[in-house]
Amino acid sequence: MADYHILLLGPPGAGKGTQAAKLCEKYDLDHVSTGDALRANKEMETEYGTPRSFMEAGELVPDEVVNEVLAAALEEANGYVLDGYPRNLDQVEYLDEATELDDVIFLDVDRETLVERLTGRRVDPETGENYHVEFDIPEDEAVRERLIQREDDEEDVVRERLEVYEENTEPVIQQYRETGELIEIDGTGTPEEVFDRIIDAIEE
Repeated sequence: MADYHILLLGPPGAGKGTQAAKLCEKYDLDHVSTGDALRANKEMETEYGTPRSFMEAGELVPDEVVNEVLAAALEEANGYVLDGYPRNLDQVEYLDEATELDDVIFLDVDRETLVERLTGRRVDPETGENYHVEFDIPEDEAVRERLIQREDDEEDVVRERLEVYEENTEPVIQQYRETGELIEIDGTGTPEEVFDRIIDAIEE
């Protein structure tokens, strides 16, 4: 499906990364995310400066810079799954001018399920591998004993992240819903079950 363009939306913990990887493998698409694009193009010159200049100063990269970096990444991709963008209505408008989307998919997961998924995540500090206390426990006891919880996966931080997401991104979801482009997918269940729902919706 070369030149097929999928936008994947959803809150933190909805499984966008997992589903994006599955979609890319099935349809031979590139995975384009804001963070990856910024890191790969941190020296890109724009009239507002390079992404590196903002990242090294610990500042948010302005929309104008993010927009240019994303546009370049999408242009280079031979078909893509985009996630992590757009985050506001101005970015929706820019994306609409920069590319043409074939599917806009929203992974819908209720708040408490997201909290359970995110607070249960654990990371192996030696390998960087991610696990979950309920769904993905490592068999090796030595690995289990050294797992740690990242600060941004603590419950109070998780709930704040979800509040910020909803405040900033709900208008984006509503915009695509009003234009009739939004495909809403139940994001609960196993990754395989969710993926099957996405494929059924795409191939209808």
